[in-house]
Amino acid sequence: MNFLKDESGQGAAEYILLFGGVIVIAIAALIIYQSYFADTTELDTDTDISNVRNTVTEKRTSG
Repeated sequence: MNFLKDESGQGAAEYILLFGGVIVIAIAALIIYQSYFADTTELDTDTDISNVRNTVTEKRTSG
């Protein structure tokens, strides 16, 4: 019955679950933002970044 109290594999299982979760999040992010990585879209990251910077600058100066 000593094998029921053996917890030596518990740490490895936790790391597997942790890395699995990170991989799932990374894949989800790639699926969500795949249009930015594909050259066939009309999305322009430079314009998007400029718009965000302008908006943040306007918020700082007005408020």
